[in-house]
Amino acid sequence: MAPLPLEGIRVLDYTIVWAGPFASMMLADLGAEVIRVESTNFFPYCTRGLIARPPDALLKSAGQMMGGYPNKEAGERPWNRCSFFNHHARNKLSMTVDATKPEGKEIFKKLLKVSDVYIENNAYGTVQRLGLDYEAAKEVNPDIIMVSMPAFGSSGPYRDYVALGRHLEALSGHTLLRAYPDENPGLNSEVYHCDAVAGGVAAFATLMGLHHRSLTGEGQFIEVCQWEAMLPQLGEIFMDFFMNQRIQQALGNRDESAAPCGCYPCKGEDKWINITVFTDKQWEGFCRALGNLSWMAEQRFSDLLRRWQNQDELDKHVAEWTAERDPYEAMHILQSEGVAAGVVMTPADCYSDPHLEQRGFFELVTQVDSGTYLSPGMGWKMSKTQGSIRMPPCRLGEHNEYVYKEILGISDEEYDELEKKGHIGMDFDESISVRGKAQH
Repeated sequence: MAPLPLEGIRVLDYTIVWAGPFASMMLADLGAEVIRVESTNFFPYCTRGLIARPPDALLKSAGQMMGGYPNKEAGERPWNRCSFFNHHARNKLSMTVDATKPEGKEIFKKLLKVSDVYIENNAYGTVQRLGLDYEAAKEVNPDIIMVSMPAFGSSGPYRDYVALGRHLEALSGHTLLRAYPDENPGLNSEVYHCDAVAGGVAAFATLMGLHHRSLTGEGQFIEVCQWEAMLPQLGEIFMDFFMNQRIQQALGNRDESAAPCGCYPCKGEDKWINITVFTDKQWEGFCRALGNLSWMAEQRFSDLLRRWQNQDELDKHVAEWTAERDPYEAMHILQSEGVAAGVVMTPADCYSDPHLEQRGFFELVTQVDSGTYLSPGMGWKMSKTQGSIRMPPCRLGEHNEYVYKEILGISDEEYDELEKKGHIGMDFDESISVRGKAQH
């Protein structure tokens, strides 16, 4: 089998929550040796779950909000069972060290010395206060590529502000655009598109940094401002305002250039289909698919502009047709006439979908603490170097011996001493409260 594209590249992963871990997941999927640096003395919010040791009663009542645990049970080591973490922890190694202590900081720097990439997405100022910023990294390894992912960058009046994905969604305008007309955008469900975008941008920027180093032999500092990574996703919205002084309003499931366009009810409980028609040619296909019903010939639906102006009435007719059909049946009928239509799937639908099954998208994974399950697989297919889930989600400190003894060359005696001092372990310290904070 051909080596994966990033085989031989070592990435030091000091990331939290989603955006950073998602970036390092893609690098790991491409073959990099990604080492998550964690601490048994601090439980980072929303990374390995919301709470270090959640009671089973809370998991059974709160459900998905807590991050999804097998059988809604915390188990002996809950931090290794949370699906919120495990979905992006594949193909990675985990080691533990307390970098807030001088001894731990020196261990971190030894790892920097033998790494190619150092990636972090902590709030701005975190690694600076620890003395583990780019200046410190390049002092021990001049060729290192450091990727930093602060919410607002390292300059500007918002630099020191703290934000999660939901805040950046709002600041970018995405929260407002996702609302329904005449409804409070505060009623929107939460989405975290910004995290995925920033993670993808950071992974791509890392590849560019590695390419640059292969040409010049030079490492560099790469800053991915998560807010700025998100804004180009809505580029046309900003250009429309700059060119036309028009502030686009919330459209719900509709589109400014399509009609019909929406999410329509289908036969069965909570079954839906999305349908979008842009052109007159697509409308003709839509009419054929539905059997050229009499209302389709009405003047108010005779062209795209009229259909767009009369969407309320149009949607009622479309919904009457979809409500009598299974969503898959409706999708196949419409697609056969060239109409963009897709079933609104649940996770159960995706797992049983014949298309995903034939392409082998889901992969069987077994992890000691979580059991065996089907996991979403690679986001790409490469004819020569196809990736896979080579290693299950890393358990806290699972690879301590490998990192300390094989990479850093630490003796058994030194290892035992570091374990006694709390640097090395597979369990979060008992002093960590139920809310996830450790007392230092």
